[in-house]
Amino acid sequence: MTVSADQAVSPVPPWQAPVIVVTDDNAAKLRKQAASALDEDRLFGDAEAAIPLYLALRAHAPEDAAIRRGLQRAVVALVKQGDAELAGIDDDPLSLRRAHEVAAVARVAAPGDEQVAVFLERLDRADEAQEANRLGEDELNADRLGENGNGGAMAHFREALRLRPRDVRAMQGMAAAESTLIRRAELSAAADDYATAARWLDQAGKVRPGFAAVDDARGRIAMQRMVRVGRLRDMGLAALSREDGINEARSHLATLLRIAPSADPAAAELRQRIDLATHYGLFRPGQVFTDAIRNGGRGPQMAVIPHGAFRMGAGEGEPGEDSERPARNIRFERGLAVSRFEITVGEFRRFVLASGHRSRSTRRGYSTAYDERSGNFVRSGNVDWQSDYAGNRATDSMPVVHVSAKDATAYAQWLSEQTGQRYRLLSEAEFEYALRAGGRGLYPWGGGMPPDDTGNFTGALDKSPSGRRWSNAFTGYGDGSWGPAPVGRYAANAFGLHDMDGNVSEWVADCWHDTYRRAPRGGEAWVNPGCRARVVRGGSWASSPEQTRSSWRMSGEANSTTARTGFRVARDI
Repeated sequence: MTVSADQAVSPVPPWQAPVIVVTDDNAAKLRKQAASALDEDRLFGDAEAAIPLYLALRAHAPEDAAIRRGLQRAVVALVKQGDAELAGIDDDPLSLRRAHEVAAVARVAAPGDEQVAVFLERLDRADEAQEANRLGEDELNADRLGENGNGGAMAHFREALRLRPRDVRAMQGMAAAESTLIRRAELSAAADDYATAARWLDQAGKVRPGFAAVDDARGRIAMQRMVRVGRLRDMGLAALSREDGINEARSHLATLLRIAPSADPAAAELRQRIDLATHYGLFRPGQVFTDAIRNGGRGPQMAVIPHGAFRMGAGEGEPGEDSERPARNIRFERGLAVSRFEITVGEFRRFVLASGHRSRSTRRGYSTAYDERSGNFVRSGNVDWQSDYAGNRATDSMPVVHVSAKDATAYAQWLSEQTGQRYRLLSEAEFEYALRAGGRGLYPWGGGMPPDDTGNFTGALDKSPSGRRWSNAFTGYGDGSWGPAPVGRYAANAFGLHDMDGNVSEWVADCWHDTYRRAPRGGEAWVNPGCRARVVRGGSWASSPEQTRSSWRMSGEANSTTARTGFRVARDI
């Protein structure tokens, strides 16, 4: 008897036919018993089964054709029973053992029969498949899947399926391997490692192509990723609402950028909001706002100008004074709020009434005003901040003039106290940056004549109440004003600011220095304690074209007051 090497899978002892004594007297009776047992499909198991009886009868009468045919029929039935047991392995694990019992009988009953040999081959493949399944399950339990093609559980399960297609145990093993890969993907996703999760899912997709488990997992992880991205964005935005939250928001953004799909809108939104918070706090470039004043009402309208860089001063080959050089690059890393208009008489009046401040011109009883009869600027009595350029009563919408640099600083300090925010005069660098508003030309508008409605400059078409005209003016230009105009009459520049050039010149925070050598590189005000000379920037309604250039600057005694100089304020954001 040949014993299959894989008997170790389902070992059964060799079959031995029961001893049956056949004589001439009982042979006929035993033939009938054998035929009856065969019809009832009782093939082996005891001395009354078909195959033991036919084997005994054959031994008694080897040449009897009827006995040989009966035995052949019994062997055919036996092989059919064995195939049925092989087919039942997936539903009943003991079927394999019963198939081995059939094989043990077949090896004794018909060792050279071709159909028996074929059955034994099928049994061998089933045994090999079961052994492959066992090895695959051992590898699976050890978490050695072989996803990279180097052995492992899946190689054994695939071998089982090759030996026995549709083997349920092997297919379950492949499903378990797929589930393990999906679980690895889920764990990677839980650790925000979506790239690795995608690789695990790609591996899982190769295990059982056509099954929905991997696609379902992709959907779950994609939803988890979307929720996680949204959560990180929300946490980043929440951090930005706190004063010290920018670094936390950047940390959330770094994680978001690592896990979000490319060009994800949540990442773009948080990045933009961080950039805005970095440069503008809770504001936006171009935003216009006012602060509440503690004593009632609102402060001046403020426009948020963008952070950026520019080249300050007169460049090489450009007309200009030595005081405007050397030109240098200035960068502002943070935006700034600048009053849209020059501070008006009405706004200054509220300050005076609330604080009791007495301006320099009020205390000394005079200022420098325009004299229409002579066309000159002369000292005039009873002129102060309530007066217009000619010494008459000014309306509240006019830019305040006849104020000193110290008066302007006092107004900014009062605003700070009233609003709880830091108001101040602009630095000289900030003023030129705001005046140029991104331009690099000789004038804020570029070169040549001012475009219509640009501002209140000395135009050849302008005429005083008595018919005077400017001797040094922009040819062909007229703005309809002689003296300062109400604030906001002319067009705003690219930063949303009115009258940065023209209308009235403005005090800034810097002390006067003859050149920019050794000036601060960061754009802050260049201040020397106790300095008496301050910087005036921006041309006025009475300035020549030369004094309307973007880089033009002038020295003014800090206590001086004139009909050509006012101011505006800045607020840190």
